[in-house]
Amino acid sequence: MRLPAQWLRFPWAAAFLLTVAACAAPEPPKAVEIVYPPAPEEPRYYYDRTLYGSTNVKPETSTDRLRRFATGQSERGRGFAKPFDVRADNGRIFISDTVNRRVAVLDFPQQRYYEIGTQGVGRLAKPLGLTTDAQGHLYVVDGTAKRILVYDLEGTYLKSIGTGEILSRPSGIAVNPDGSRIYVVDTGGVSSKDHTIHVFGPDGKHLFNIGTRGKEDGNLNLPLMAAMAPDGNLYVSDSGNFRVQVFDPDGNFVKTIGSIGRRPGQFSHPKGIAVDSDGRIFIVDSGFANFQIFDNQGQILLFVGERNERGGPGQYILPSGISVDVDGRIYFVDQFFRKVDVFRPAALSPEAPLGQPPG
Repeated sequence: MRLPAQWLRFPWAAAFLLTVAACAAPEPPKAVEIVYPPAPEEPRYYYDRTLYGSTNVKPETSTDRLRRFATGQSERGRGFAKPFDVRADNGRIFISDTVNRRVAVLDFPQQRYYEIGTQGVGRLAKPLGLTTDAQGHLYVVDGTAKRILVYDLEGTYLKSIGTGEILSRPSGIAVNPDGSRIYVVDTGGVSSKDHTIHVFGPDGKHLFNIGTRGKEDGNLNLPLMAAMAPDGNLYVSDSGNFRVQVFDPDGNFVKTIGSIGRRPGQFSHPKGIAVDSDGRIFIVDSGFANFQIFDNQGQILLFVGERNERGGPGQYILPSGISVDVDGRIYFVDQFFRKVDVFRPAALSPEAPLGQPPG
């Protein structure tokens, strides 16, 4: 666009005119939907959106925009520095951030953003795995403090479970719905035998352990994350053995899913894990930069994502945590790109509010 010479004496006016002209430009073509699996297969999941921080949930006001323009603040507002795990609870999304030392909360039903673990006795040093129970409690693994911090869903600190005397390198956590058993994954190390699951009661009493270091059924080697299934079984990503192991609530071995390899249904570095209300299992593989979906019998159904340095939808470098909400939406963390990608079941309308059960 060519500007009259007199406009060049007023740079602000020229900038305004160019902005207006840009706004009047034709709209770009609508983005093509990203679907899994791709055509001609029947769609099962669609890429829904990407979450980067507070502005994804809290509408930006004119005052916010002016402040951001004046200060140079990112459009992401309070963004993630290094997200590790995610827990979706009826549209309220909890994301642990190891660098910012907090749990960021994107509450979509209430359109608000808040943070947990930033002050007082409930301050977090290195939040890792997290989960919630049906009683309205949030459980967060603190890898530095070597304990579990428990809050209500608004972020009020309630209590701590475990100590450095019991926990060596805690990373993941799973809790049964009524909160009567808390399963803490202890990753251990090269020279450690503490590759196990510590089981606690709601009062913090240590009840028993599941697994010792090894490669046989029921043994663990560098376990990372865990998830509770609707049938009460515990699923554990046994990363050093390139598999997922399943235990009953009392720690008895049930079965194994996957093995080392490069084919669908096999693993390179299994990490985050989630189980939905129908018993489908969602397993992150940071080596393959994707997540795989299995049925409740352990048969591979689908994989989603690929390794790519661009970091667009469905593209990852260092994925870690995963969660499935009541509406079937999948929340998938990538640490490198500091984002959470969201995938929507094909049967769910794009306009369906986040966290609202179908029907």
